[in-house]
Order: sequence, then structure tokens, then C-alpha cells
Amino acid sequence: MDSENADAGVCGCCGPLRPRYKRLVDNIFPEDPKDGLVKSDMEKLTFYAVSAPEKLDRIGAYLAERLSRDVVRHRYGYVVIAMEALDQLLMACHSQSIKPFVESFLHMVAKLLESREPDLQVLGTNSFVKFANIEEDTPSYHRRYDFFVSQFSAMCHSTHEDPETRSRIRVAGIKGLQGVVRKTVNDELQAIIWEPQHMDKLIPSMLFNMQDNEDSERAGEENPASLAESCFRELLGRAAYGNMNNAVRPVLVHLDNHRLWDPNDFAVSCFRIIMYSIQAQHSHHVIQQVLSHLDTHSKNTPRVRAGIVQVLLETVAIAAKGSIGPTVLEVFNTLLKHLRMSVDFELGDCSRRNSGSSLSSTRTKESEERIVQNAIIQTIGFFGGNLPDYQRAEVMMFIMGKVPVYGTPCHTLDTVKIGHQGTKRIQMMLLSSLIMVTSGFKCKTICAGLPAAFLEPLCSISLMEDSELRQLVLEILHNIIDRHDNRAKLRGIRIIPNVAALKFKREKISKQDVVFMKKHGQQLYRHIYLGCKEEDNVQKNFELLFTALALITIELANEEVMIDLIRLSIALQEMALVNEENMPMFIRCGIMALVAAYLNFLSQMIANPPFCQHVSKVIEMRTLDAPYLLPEHVFREKCVFPESLERDDTGLYFQTADMAEALTLPGYNVERLTIPYIPQVTDEDRLPRRKSFVDTISLQVDIISNSLPDQSQLAEEITFETLKKAIDTTGLEEQERERRRQVMEKFQKAPFEEIAAHCESKANMLHDRLAQIFELTIRPPPSPSGTVTVTSGHTQYQSVPVYEMKFPDLCVY
Repeated sequence: MDSENADAGVCGCCGPLRPRYKRLVDNIFPEDPKDGLVKSDMEKLTFYAVSAPEKLDRIGAYLAERLSRDVVRHRYGYVVIAMEALDQLLMACHSQSIKPFVESFLHMVAKLLESREPDLQVLGTNSFVKFANIEEDTPSYHRRYDFFVSQFSAMCHSTHEDPETRSRIRVAGIKGLQGVVRKTVNDELQAIIWEPQHMDKLIPSMLFNMQDNEDSERAGEENPASLAESCFRELLGRAAYGNMNNAVRPVLVHLDNHRLWDPNDFAVSCFRIIMYSIQAQHSHHVIQQVLSHLDTHSKNTPRVRAGIVQVLLETVAIAAKGSIGPTVLEVFNTLLKHLRMSVDFELGDCSRRNSGSSLSSTRTKESEERIVQNAIIQTIGFFGGNLPDYQRAEVMMFIMGKVPVYGTPCHTLDTVKIGHQGTKRIQMMLLSSLIMVTSGFKCKTICAGLPAAFLEPLCSISLMEDSELRQLVLEILHNIIDRHDNRAKLRGIRIIPNVAALKFKREKISKQDVVFMKKHGQQLYRHIYLGCKEEDNVQKNFELLFTALALITIELANEEVMIDLIRLSIALQEMALVNEENMPMFIRCGIMALVAAYLNFLSQMIANPPFCQHVSKVIEMRTLDAPYLLPEHVFREKCVFPESLERDDTGLYFQTADMAEALTLPGYNVERLTIPYIPQVTDEDRLPRRKSFVDTISLQVDIISNSLPDQSQLAEEITFETLKKAIDTTGLEEQERERRRQVMEKFQKAPFEEIAAHCESKANMLHDRLAQIFELTIRPPPSPSGTVTVTSGHTQYQSVPVYEMKFPDLCVY
């Protein structure tokens, strides 16, 4: 009997002997889970936890134990109650003792995420998001979120059969990743989140949902695409300097894996988000990553390369408005390299394409490569056009250094393999990009926009055989010279009735511009003069030449320059009349029309009534008797040209004497008008005909062949007439006196710059001729490294051992 009473007493004590925290936890669970959390008992549990924070870890462990048991038994109502209690305890307790409780909490969240029930996964995610928004007082040294990154990323790729459920799971996964980001990026001890193994899960999960926008009708946080974009922006906005590469690389890999470069709308959208989300000083990291990716895909299909280049265009367009870092020339160097590769792919292996593929596939290949080339040109031009002026000038010099022209060796773009057609293509594309770079370029002084190192190769291109190349060069000159946006008012070549009505913007010519014209003016005149007589000129060439003359007048002309421009116009008229070059009649009449349009413009700019009257009189005579000498008629399709131009019709031509008499104004040196303009001689005039590209080897062959005497000239027949001419020296004496008189007059009246240029050109020609002779006659000494010999078109290297070389006596000791 006593033992029974003792057993009853022990059993009766079991309930009261349970720890208080367990009793408080048990009391918050109702008998029916539908009734929900018992609020009064929850308040008691919360008060107890706040009063005794050392018990928090035990409370959390017991709650985790109950939750695990309920999950296994599928009593999901009690699971919801347990998580609600955990959330309230978490929000109420902020002491240092919360650390052990958090471990229990994260363990319970992990249990819910591991379950296959969507409701439990969403429930666990919501609890984790609430925890992520809590700012802890001290950092956690041992807590890791690897599991949560993996689990939330898997939820972002959910393939549940029900669309509504699939969308809920994906939204929960994105919110969970957003919570991980917010919890870790501000914690210096959690920098591990930026490591590649985590970024390779985070970034593709967001991009996958941004790309798969099935629920576009949903709004706000219920739409996975918009929520993923918001999380993507937040992640990039928190990226530090050293984490940019790890954040951008997974984007490029995702675009590769899902083949999103063609079409590239999503790729462009992604990089716009990146560029606008990151800090401005980190932009050059993104550009470097895209450039490296372009190098990686250098042998991919043209459309893929074009897609990457267009993405690069978007990035540099945004980066150029802020900080672009040290990557300016790297961008251009990489783009020019891929431009050359594109031309190689298109033109380099013509024989294989012609023999092994059909005509349609070849044309498709060329058109696709053109897409790549146009994208590269647009990127170069847009990037250069948005740079500051000081950087833009450097970029102009950099691009011009890549253009293959005579007199400027170009080592980066080897044009021997791609031939004349490929070289012309590269020239066209580089000049087109220069037009875009120089567009809107407002240099304070013309010396800054046209330095000698830029002007000389540019003018050299302006004398090439191809009319399209010359047009591009003139447009580049227009962009640089036109600093007040006057070009739009000119509108082609025409006889402008009232120049004053156009209201050109002008400023007083600066001293720097005056010095520039004294130094380089003759070079500009020469290339305009020679460019006018090219036989393949069309209407656009004459329009651009007229615009160039007009812009020089507006921007750079003082009284001395205007006199030179009148001399140039008279020389052009004389060239068309004499026709020593046997130019077609269209070119001769086009030159006459150009002179008429320009002198009409210049006379009104000078505003000298006698000068204007003389020009107007000539134009009226041409309107009546020779309309083919005016721009309004000569460029018509049905214009009738004469068989010849008669010099005797003096009323149709501008007379130097009449213009000199009209310009009796202070500041105008009229005596210089009587000196005929003669273009200065340069190295380019030694070539019989300028090609788009000059090969050094062929040039040397031409020099050697031209240096040999012609046998037919040596065997000249001696007749009575030749002997008579040899004896009669009266005519020769008169010619010599006339030549001396012209030389004396030239040195007395010609400007100093013209005389200096003439003498310098002669000295340069002598120096170059001597250099050629020495190059052909002097052979390099033997070298242990070998000497180059050409045998039957093959290059061979012959090495000489050191012990067989013969050294001068002074070199041996």
C-alpha cells in the first residue's frame, strides 16, 4: 500500500517537475491547430524569454524539436504555430544571447526548406526574410549561409506543374536570396558570399527569372521577373571594388549557356541594369570583362560577335558619361583588332570560299560580317564622341595611326594579306568611325584639332584614287574646322544670292589660328587643289570641297588667307582651262562651277562692292551663255557639255586684274594676286599614281625600274632639224631670262611660308633620293643572328658564326 502511494506521488510530481520553459512552450500550442497560437500564453513565453535571456537557446532547441516532429508527422498546423512563435521571439529579443537561439531558428528554417511541400517552403522563406531584416549588434564568426544560397537558388528554378504554385515558389526563392544578400553584404565577416561558388548560383537564378517572364501580368512582388530584377539591382549596388569581376562573370556565362547573344535584347537589358546599378567608378571593370569576353569569342559566329559588340556599345555609352578609368585606349585597341579580324574572315580566304561554298552562303557570310563591322564602327564612334575634348583628341590620333596610308607605317593592321579590297574596307570603316568621333568636336584652337601628326596622314588619304575615301576625309575636316555649327546653313554647292541672310556665326581669328594657317595653310590649299582634278569626282565631292573652302573662310580666314584663297580659285580656273591633265569635261565644268560658287560666297563675306559686282557679272554671263559652268546646271543628269572651253571668252571667267583692282582695301596685299598659285611639291608627287595602299616592296621595284635608262631614248635619230636647234641658242637665252625673272619675282612677292615650303620640299626630295640610293647599294654587315635574303620569292635567313666574321682592326683587341 505504501509503495503504491509512493508510485502515485512520483507520477504526480512528473508534470510539475518539467522545466518551466518547456511548460510555457507547450502552453502556446492549442489542442486544435485551427485555433491558432494561444496569445496569452505567447505573451508569458515572451516575457520569460526577455527576463531570462540565458534560456533562449533551450527555448529554441525545444521548439526546433517539436517542429521537426510535427513536420515528420505532417501536422502542418502546429508547424505554422511554431514558426509564428519563433518569429515573435526573434523580433522581441535583441540581446547578445540571441546567437544560440538563431542557430536553432536557422535549423528549423532549413527543415522547412528541405520539405517538398510548397507551403512549408514559402513559410520557411518568409521567416528567413524577417530574420534577415534584423540588425544584429555583433557580427557572427561561425554562421554560414551556403545551404540557404543553394536551396533558394533551387527554388528560383522551380518546375512545379501548377503555374500558380511554381510562381509562388520562385518568388519565395528570390525573396530568400534577397534576404541572404541583405544579411551578408554589410557583414565584413561574410565576404565569402562574393566568392565565385556563391555568385554562380545567385546571379543565374535572378537572370533565369528575369528572362522567363511568364507572369508579366502580375504586379509588384508577385511577379518573379520584376522581383528578380530588383534583387539583381540591389546586389550590384552593394558590390565593392574587388567584387565586380565575380559579379559580372556569371552574367556572361549565363548569356553564353542560354545563347542569348543572338538576338541580344536580353543581354543589352542586363548590362543596362548593371551599368546603372553599380557605382560609377567601377564601370571600367565591366568594360574590361566584356572586352575579354569578346576576345574569347573571336572565332564565334558573326552574329554572336555582333551581339557582344552591341552590348559593349551600351556599356561604353553609359560609362562615357561618368568615370571610364584607364580603359579608353584599350577599348579602341581591342575593337580595331576585331575589326581587322572581321575583314580577314570576310575577305582573307577567298579561294576556299569560292571553291567550297555556294554564292548564297558567301553573300550571307559577308552580310553577317558587315553587321559586326558596323557594330564596331558605331561603338568606336559613340564612345569617342562622348569623351571629353582632351581624350577625344588622343583617340583621334590613335585611330588615325591605325589607318593604312602611304608614309605612315601601320604595324597593327597588316594589310598585305587582305589585299587592296580589304585595305580599302578598313580605311573606309576607320574613317567612318573618325567622323563619328569628331562629330561635335569643339576645339578651342585649330592646332588642337588638327595637329601635324594628324593632318598629314589625313591629307594623304584625301589624295587617294577612291572618291569615297576623299569624301570621308573632307567630312572629318568639316567636323574639326566647323566650331560654330555653320555647315548646315551651306546645304551643298550653289550660288548663294544673299550670304548675310544665312547669319553665319563668326569670331575674331585667334593668334593661334593665324599661326596655324601660316604653317599649314599651304598644305590645305594643295590638297584641295589636287583633290579637284581627280577624274572619279562626283557631285558630292564638289559639294564637300565647296563646304571646306567656305568653312576655312568663316573660321580661319584673315585678309592674308583670303588673298591665298582667291589665288587658289584662280589657279583652279586656270587648271580647268589649260587641261594639262586631260580631264573629262564634266570635271572641268565642275571645277568652274566650284570656283563660281566659292567666289560668290567669298565676295559677299568680304563685302566689297566692286568685287561683288565683278563676280555677279561673270555669273550672269554664264547664266546666259554657259550655264554648264554653274553648279545649278552642271550636276543635272541632262546637262549638255561643250566640246571645249575657249579662253577667248573672257566674260565667262574671273579675271585676276579686275579682282586686284577691286580689292584696294587696307590689309589686302593685292600684289600677291598677280603671283600664280603653285602647289608645293611633296614626297607623294614622286609617285606616278596614288593608290589606296602602297606596298613597300612594289615601291622599291618601281624606283629601281625607273632609275634604269630607256634604250629607245638613247638611240635618238640625229637629223638636220636637231642640229639646227642645237646651234640656234637665241630662243634658249630668252627662256632662261624669262625663268630668272619669274624666280626673282617669286622671291620678292611670294609669301615667306610658300618660299620656305618650296625649299623644304626640294631638300626633302634630295634627302629621300639619297636614302634610297644608300638603301639599294649598302648591304648590312654579317650578323650571328642571321641576314635576310630573298630567293625565288622565299625569305631565307643565313647565319654567320662569330669565328668566321671579319672585324675591323680597331674593333679587335
